[in-house]
Formats: sequence, C-alpha cells, structure tokens
Amino acid sequence: MKSTRVRVIVAVAAAGVALTACSPTQAGAAAVVGGDRISSNELDGNVREFEAALAKANVSVAQLQFPGSLPQVVLFQLATAKQYTKVAESKGVTVTDAEIDQVISATGGQAQHEQQMLQQAVAPSQSRDFTRAKLLMTKLMAKYGGGSDQAALQRGQEQAIKDLASVKITWNPRYGQINAQPSQEQPNLFLDSGRFGAGPAAAPQQ
Repeated sequence: MKSTRVRVIVAVAAAGVALTACSPTQAGAAAVVGGDRISSNELDGNVREFEAALAKANVSVAQLQFPGSLPQVVLFQLATAKQYTKVAESKGVTVTDAEIDQVISATGGQAQHEQQMLQQAVAPSQSRDFTRAKLLMTKLMAKYGGGSDQAALQRGQEQAIKDLASVKITWNPRYGQINAQPSQEQPNLFLDSGRFGAGPAAAPQQ
C-alpha cells in the first residue's frame, strides 16, 4: 500500500467546525455533528477495526503519515462524512447504491477499495458510507457550480462551504482542538495533542 496522508479539501473540511467542548448533556461523545453524536465507544470500535485491517495488510500507522494520531484522524473522517451527508441530503442531493458500486468497481473491486480507504483513515465497515458522503458533496458542488470548468468548481465549492457552516461539528477537547487553517508549517488536523497525542507530523503532499 502506498504511504499517504489523509487528503481533504482544506477549505471545505474546515467549514462549519465548532471549537467548543461537548456539553455535559453530550457526555461520552467524541464529537457531535449537527446534533447527532459520535460516541467514544463508536470511535474506539472504528479505531480497533482500522488497526486490525492494517495488521492484516501488513502496514503500520507510521507508513501512512497521517496528520495526527489515529483516533484523531479516524474521528475527523467519521465526523466530516456525517456532516457532508447531512448537508447534501438537506439540499435534495441523493446517491444511489449503484453509484457507490460504480465507484468501488472503478477502483478494482471491494477489496481494493477498502485498501484505498485505509489510506484515508476509514475502517472497512465505513467504506461505503464514506464513499457515499464524498459523492454527495461532489454532486452538491456540481449542482451549485453549473459546469465542470474551474470557475464553476470554485462557485460550487464556495456555496458548499456556506452550507457546511449550517451543520456544526463540536469536538470533544480530549482529542485536541481542531486546526481550522492547516498549513505546510502546521499540517495536523488538530492544533494540540489532547489526551491521545498528535502523532508524527505529516509529510508535505507531493
């Protein structure tokens, strides 16, 4: 498996992020996305599944050069996928199972697709949901942009960012404080280590 880091569109990923701590009524939540909880138990289960899949593939976390610790990047992907889905579906955008199957087929089948998802900190059981979320956001931006040229893509992204701001993500501070403006100097998803450590600094993308 080729070493890589989590790839996100920074402007989109940073939108709609709340920097406040989870309230007492949300105890046990790793993050809250537009009122929907991602529990600490759910996150822990995804991390364990991810680690098992990596071991099976004979790949270490260090090889993947994630921009943060494993719990941080897995949580980030779970939360943003949920955010993308909620926003796009609220705007009437849909994705069929056949469209997801087409993406999986294009990547070489289910096994190969899951391997690619591991490179993005997505556990095998979440691969279809994550693919659905990415397709939904792509279709939403295309809907807003009204074309495939650079100007259209820019228009679509700008409007999608505004929509994402309507579905806030509140992160439990035990995982650190979200980095709303990643840079080459500070590429990690979270500005501080929280209780789980920031992990090795991510290598710049080539």
